Amino acid sequence: MSRAFPHIDFRREVTVGHLLADITTAHGLGGKVNPPLRPRDDVEALWEHLLDGTVDWVVSDHACCREEVKFGEPEDDVFLAKAGFGGAEYLLPGLLTEGTKRGLSLGRIAALTSWNPARRYGLRTKGGLAPGFDADIALVDPGRAWTVRAAESESTQQYTPFEGFELTAQVTDTFLRGNHILRAGKAVGPPLGAYLHRPTGAA
Repeated sequence: MSRAFPHIDFRREVTVGHLLADITTAHGLGGKVNPPLRPRDDVEALWEHLLDGTVDWVVSDHACCREEVKFGEPEDDVFLAKAGFGGAEYLLPGLLTEGTKRGLSLGRIAALTSWNPARRYGLRTKGGLAPGFDADIALVDPGRAWTVRAAESESTQQYTPFEGFELTAQVTDTFLRGNHILRAGKAVGPPLGAYLHRPTGAA
């Protein structure tokens, strides 16, 4: 709840990019984003707020585009580069890698990435595993170490600010409304995503 506006029910979010990367670890201009990445002290402050419950959910803030759209000419001009980058595939691996070492439980990770935002936006069939909910499931191997390489990603984005990051968990399979859309780390089948309208009067 905001002290300045006590009548407004605020919620706070943070992106996985701002929890993983800082101004010294982000790989090149691919890390340009709004708000900008910050020094490591600021990153750790975000983790503290996440752990104490001040932050309500964590998002990917996925803003994926190909290199020719992201970078200007010349490519090393930070003022010509567009802000934003893809983050969906690093959301759960990043939270498990960095969160568990800080004491963040698996249940809390599930709440931060699914239950909390689904409730806030009135998506009543999302965010949980129970009768009446959509079968949206991500299977994560918490013991699979890997190195982030844009060239090995299923995304058409040809760069990532997380290039070279060592992660200790990986999403192996994903189900969307019960349909197996990621199998053993590879996208399968036709696109099945659908736009979800936020219900009027959602809490």
